[in-house]
Amino acid sequence: MSNVPGLRSPYNRVGRLVYFGRMLDKIRLHAAGHLPVADYAANLGQGFDARCCSFLRVGYDELKARVLVGGLDDTQLLAWCHERGGDRTDEECEVWSGFMMKRGWRDDGRVILERRIQESALQGKPIATMFDYLDFDEGRDPVSVLAWEP
Repeated sequence: MSNVPGLRSPYNRVGRLVYFGRMLDKIRLHAAGHLPVADYAANLGQGFDARCCSFLRVGYDELKARVLVGGLDDTQLLAWCHERGGDRTDEECEVWSGFMMKRGWRDDGRVILERRIQESALQGKPIATMFDYLDFDEGRDPVSVLAWEP
């Protein structure tokens, strides 16, 4: 995949959560016709999107509809999710974000990660997690900037 203008790193946080902002970017970019369909469309609302929505206890389609209505920034959308699905403690957010940032490292996601690295010809890059893979695949280097540090 290539760099998609306006699509942020999964490491970027909105409030206490990683990935949430990236999901919002994908929703907005897809609606505007700026998200490469071949690379992203099949996974919208699935994978990490589904995990994020499940954690927030909101449906992806419901969140998508609210995002596309407009009028709320990312922080306000996260607050809207907490209103709909219930607030999460700092500890829950820390655990969830930690899990997401480490997905593919010493867990059952490793097989998928290794396959994606091969498919994208990224062998030799210091990719330890799915977040690392997404960043390298989109032209960012999360290791040199220590993207996982808040």
